Amino acid sequence: MAWAINCDMGEAFGLYKCGDDEGIMPFITVANVACGFHASDPVVMRQTVRLAKQHGVKVGAHPSYPDLQGFGRREMKMTRDELSAFLVYQVGALKAFLDAEGMPLNHIKPHGALYGVAGRDENVAHAMCDAAEVFGVPLMGMAGTLHETIYPKRGIGFIPEYYTDLDYSDEGGLIITREHDERDPVEAARRVVRVVSEGKATSISGKDIPMKAECICVHSDTPGAVALARAVHGAVAPWLGNAARPVAAA
Repeated sequence: MAWAINCDMGEAFGLYKCGDDEGIMPFITVANVACGFHASDPVVMRQTVRLAKQHGVKVGAHPSYPDLQGFGRREMKMTRDELSAFLVYQVGALKAFLDAEGMPLNHIKPHGALYGVAGRDENVAHAMCDAAEVFGVPLMGMAGTLHETIYPKRGIGFIPEYYTDLDYSDEGGLIITREHDERDPVEAARRVVRVVSEGKATSISGKDIPMKAECICVHSDTPGAVALARAVHGAVAPWLGNAARPVAAA
């Protein structure tokens, strides 16, 4: 199986910058581009799509709750129909920029609080599927949650991922924080290799936990994200298959 390295990016807004997308892009194979509801704007979306095209990186949509002030990391109460409409709206906007560049939409990955809630709330998980069906693309998420059970039942492709810059509980749950802490690139790369080669991750208390994944995520807003992405790319290059691209030395 060929692995992928994905990154949540395109999260600047107007004059506000968030993450070094240009620095990270050479070390990833898939970009999850913000769609304007937790971050980004039309100019940033177009720039990010063009940057991904320049580097041969596939692009997926990264929609969220309508929570620009909270960066999409606050839970919101929405009906399934209301949420699916908000998702289609966001993904449709990104797809227009992809169409303009002659690029396909690769997948959809919910952002922040929406990601977490979709993993435990059936209505939210089904709303994600409702949107994915419109565009005919798979959903990215986390194994061991409703992402893994409901998406395939609905006939939606499921892409499980492992996070290099977030912690996991002893039960294997993802610990989603409003701000990401800087990680040691060497240690992060070592852990990623273990996930790829052994299917095991390390919990926040140091316990071994099973980890089912097909791609590796690095957040662009994590401090030191470029160094982290570079280290992870170098460590898992043998598993990236045809998705790997030669990267110039730093």
